[in-house]
Amino acid sequence: MPKSYKPLFLLLLCACLCSLSAKAQHAASCYESRTTGTQRQAVASPEHQRFMALYDITFYKLDLHLERNSVYIAGHVTLAAKAKEKPVPVFAFELHPNFEIDSVVVNGWREQNIVREFSDVAVLLSNPIAPAQGISVTIYYDGFAPDAASAAIGNGFDTETEPEWNNAVTWSLSEPYAAYEWWPTKQVLTDKADSVHVFVTTSAENKVGSNGVLTQVVDLPGNLKRYEWKSSYPIAYYLVSVAVSNYEEYLLYAHPEGASTPVPILNYVYNGGALERYREELNQTADLLELFSELFTLYPFWREKYGHSMAPIGGGMEHQTMTTQSTFFYTLTAHELAHQWFGDLVTCGSWQDIWLNEGFASYAEYLALQPFNETLAQEWMRDAHLLALQRPFGSVRVIDTLNVNRLFDYRLTYKKAASVVHMLRFEVNNDELFFKALRNYLQLFAGGTAQTADLKEVFEETTGKDLDYFFDQWYRGEGYPLFSVEWNQEENRLLILNRQTTSGTTPFFATDLQYLIRTTTGTTTIRARHDEPLEELLVQVDGLVTGVEVDPLNWVLNQTLLSQQNPALEVPALGITFLYPNPATTSLKVENLNFSPTTAIIYNTTGKLVRRYQLNQTIDLDLDLSGLAAGYYVLQLSNGNLLYRSGFIKVDGG
Repeated sequence: MPKSYKPLFLLLLCACLCSLSAKAQHAASCYESRTTGTQRQAVASPEHQRFMALYDITFYKLDLHLERNSVYIAGHVTLAAKAKEKPVPVFAFELHPNFEIDSVVVNGWREQNIVREFSDVAVLLSNPIAPAQGISVTIYYDGFAPDAASAAIGNGFDTETEPEWNNAVTWSLSEPYAAYEWWPTKQVLTDKADSVHVFVTTSAENKVGSNGVLTQVVDLPGNLKRYEWKSSYPIAYYLVSVAVSNYEEYLLYAHPEGASTPVPILNYVYNGGALERYREELNQTADLLELFSELFTLYPFWREKYGHSMAPIGGGMEHQTMTTQSTFFYTLTAHELAHQWFGDLVTCGSWQDIWLNEGFASYAEYLALQPFNETLAQEWMRDAHLLALQRPFGSVRVIDTLNVNRLFDYRLTYKKAASVVHMLRFEVNNDELFFKALRNYLQLFAGGTAQTADLKEVFEETTGKDLDYFFDQWYRGEGYPLFSVEWNQEENRLLILNRQTTSGTTPFFATDLQYLIRTTTGTTTIRARHDEPLEELLVQVDGLVTGVEVDPLNWVLNQTLLSQQNPALEVPALGITFLYPNPATTSLKVENLNFSPTTAIIYNTTGKLVRRYQLNQTIDLDLDLSGLAAGYYVLQLSNGNLLYRSGFIKVDGG
């Protein structure tokens, strides 16, 4: 029967402290679907957080009665945990006050002393849990989930009739702070459960989508069925999910390399014709799963499944192993699937670093387009930059993590963050190393959480590059660079002058930058380092220069204010440089340079970087060409300010 609860949390705090002291002496712790939130209420008070910090969650079991047309929830949830280094005199968790708690059973004992302050629930234990000992807490509760609660992006638990297909659907969406709106939990990102079971009893005509594997469907009296889902992978609180409707089921399989069995992709779609509408788009999920398994690592939950449950949320939510999604256009499906690696396998360790989830998932949209249509991929990146430019003072890092609108700012958390990932790839300048670093990151933090410092460390160790400045300016910094470019030509010499200002508070952005040089004989692209607000580049060109385009492939988030010829610029002279032998066999010599290059890069005819040399400053070079295939190449020498380019032919013979 319902219990009466003491009104004052401080009373329990005093009792707990006294109890703990006595025991110690006797015994010697997706975007559209995420745009309606405002300011988060304090879901857990600091005192309550300290009590929750005394234990680690190991397992969740939800056993609930749900229907497709109601937000009424009845059932029980078991939280299994392990005490840390201190005794646990109080078991603390979170549950919205809309729900009435019938009873709490701890290690088989029904506890009587329960205190509730808004969402904070604290159970004074009859027998405090000793350090390193296990604890099993089962909470029996029921009630109606809150409507339009300010603590969530939308509702944590909702029901609606989808207008086009006239299907009633009930679903959960817990990110970032709304799991407590439908089940008792501990909302701490860094405390993942090792596994989860989700059992849902519902009317027989319904289907229930959730995490992991559907181990069985049990027929029950009263025209009911119980869906029993089980997952054996670590999971964050906000990724536990349910979706209930009279769905139509569609099953397909992916075959990623490295999986010993095909990966099932289970789709619960609206009945009444939705499957025929979306079948072709759903089928693309298998190709995407195989692509991402190749680029990142093997799909992390391949022993269980991937899938979708439809709900009218206006986008998607990456629930672990079964995304909740409203439609299936290509980039949305790619985005939510990519979250299974970036967000689910490795979860941001703080909402301050949500870009680790959303930025990489957004960038996966671009990666998914590249093999399909490079033009569409370039348009995607251009549009991402245009949106990011609308936040001239914005930072990828989130300072106010209680502001849900800021957490999911489409221009910063999604588009600028994706641009930062793209720039990191450009900075590494070696796709093999870039994707190796991504795989190292995913493997190192698999099943856990990571922060930006962790990503930075992995990339530095993998690539050998110092990335302090990169993360200072693009993660912590605000805004983006503004470039004003003037150029002039005399004979075969082109001078490019680039003045950088910035849109925000970050005073300067150090970066490599590409220039597309158009001449009467064709086009050429050069890449140069910019380490000062005013940079001068001297380039040898063929033909009359007709224009210079800054960052033609949208590698760097920037705004080009102007790029124009200035006949008043005085162009320095170039000395005569000798490059021989040409054709070359095993080596290529360069003599009489008028500057000391620090880097030599060889490109093939498609513009792909095939070899890089770090140079000791000298004007005479001898470059080893062994292992380079026969063909035509372009050599580029640079010291960041001056640049020399020349073609050569490599032939076999050594």
